[in-house]
Amino acid sequence: MDCYLETGCGKLRGNIREDCKEYLGIRYAKAERFEYAKPVEHWDGTLDATAFGPVCMQYRAFFPHLDVPERLFYYREFREGQEFEYSEDCLNLNIYTPLTPGTYPVIVYIHGGGFNSMANSEGYLDGAGYAKRGVILVTINYRVGVFGYFTHEKIYEKYGRDGNFGLDDQLTALRWVREHIADFGGDPKRITVMGQSAGALSIQYLCLSDKVKKDPPFQRAVMMSGAGAFPKFALPKQYTATREYWKKVIELSGAKDYESFLKADGRTVLAGVEEIKKLRRDSQTVTQPVVDGYLLTDSVDRLIKDPLPADYLIGYTNNDMFTAVLARMAHKYARKNHAYLYYFDVDAPGDDHKQAFHSADLRYVFGTLDKSFRPYGEQDVRISEMMMDYIASFTKTGDPNGEGRPVWERGKGALVISKNGTKMGKPDVWKLIRNTFS
Repeated sequence: MDCYLETGCGKLRGNIREDCKEYLGIRYAKAERFEYAKPVEHWDGTLDATAFGPVCMQYRAFFPHLDVPERLFYYREFREGQEFEYSEDCLNLNIYTPLTPGTYPVIVYIHGGGFNSMANSEGYLDGAGYAKRGVILVTINYRVGVFGYFTHEKIYEKYGRDGNFGLDDQLTALRWVREHIADFGGDPKRITVMGQSAGALSIQYLCLSDKVKKDPPFQRAVMMSGAGAFPKFALPKQYTATREYWKKVIELSGAKDYESFLKADGRTVLAGVEEIKKLRRDSQTVTQPVVDGYLLTDSVDRLIKDPLPADYLIGYTNNDMFTAVLARMAHKYARKNHAYLYYFDVDAPGDDHKQAFHSADLRYVFGTLDKSFRPYGEQDVRISEMMMDYIASFTKTGDPNGEGRPVWERGKGALVISKNGTKMGKPDVWKLIRNTFS
C-alpha cells in the first residue's frame, strides 16, 4: 500500500508495511565523477520512493570474482538472489519510520564493504524491527572504491582539497538527515550514527574530524568491528602519497590522461583497478579515506587521542577480521572513551568453519535472521531481539540498559553475548588469537 508525505524538499510516495512505513531511494545529494557532493534541497512533483535506488558503481558490477572463496561466502551470506542497479548517480538513502506519528530518535546506518563495495539495500538490512521499537532507521549509499577515494592534483587545483569523496558523502548525508528528518517524524537532536567494518571505520574518522567536532550532526555512535586506530601500516595515508597509485590506474585502464579517465565508462575505470591489483598488494590501504587536510587534518593515531565527545557503543565478534587486532583496538577505545563494549560469541549455524565470522552480528542487529539460508533457531531470535532492544535504548537515551536485560556496564570490560548466556565478562583471549592466526 502506498503512503504520501509532504516534506520541505517536496512530496514523497512510499510504502506502508505491516510494521513500518518506508521511503526508499531518496536522493540526498548530487555529484559528478570526482566532484564533491551538493545536497538536494528540492524536487519537483511527487518523488517515487517505493523502490531502492541505484548503488555505487563498484567492482561487483563487472568483476564479482565469485571464484574467490571469501567473496563467494559473503555473496551467499548477504546478496544472493538480489539484483542491484549500479550507477555513479548513487547518493540516495532509505528511511524506515514507525506507523504512528510522533517524534522519534534516529539511527543512520553506514554500510561496510572495505570502502570498495556493498550498498544500503543489502539483504541483511531492514528497518521494521527498529520502527516497532520507536526508532527511525536511515540507510545511506555513498561512493566507494575508485569513485570514492581517487586522488589527483587537478582535483586539488579545483577544490583546494583532494580525495575522500566517499567520506564526504557520508557527512553530507548525515547533515541532510539532521536538516530534514523532522519531516519524517525524527528528532534531529537524537541522531545515532551506526556502521560496521568500513562503515565503523568511517564513523571513527568522522569522530576525529574538526569539521564534525565544530558542528556534530549526531550525538551517539555505534561502531561494529572497526572502532579504534588500526596499526600504522593500515592507517589512512597522506593524500599526496596515493596519487602515484591512481595515475598508474589511469594508465592501466587505457585512458590517455586524467581528462579522458574522467569521461571513461565505469567498466573501463574499474578495469584499470583490476589490473593494478595484479601488480600491487597495497590496494586495500590506498582505496580508503586519506589524510586530506580538510576532513582529516593529521594522522589518525594522533587524532584519536581527542575524539568527538559522544556516547559510544562498540563491539566485535569471536572470529572477526584480524580478531585479536580488532579486540585490542576496541578495548583500548572503550576504556579511554567510557564506551559500552560487546563481544559477540554466537557461532553461526550451518557452517562448521566460520564461527562468529566478520559481519555475523549484522542479521541479529537488524532482525533479519529469517531472510538467511542459515538454520537460525529460537535462541538466535531471542538474542537478536535483545541486541535490538539494547541498541534502541541506547539510541533513545545514551544508555542501552532496560528492564529484563542483563546489565551492561560502561567502560568496564565487555558484555559477552553467547548462547550460554549474556553477562559482563572477559573475552577468551586465546580463542581470539587462535581465530586470528589459524
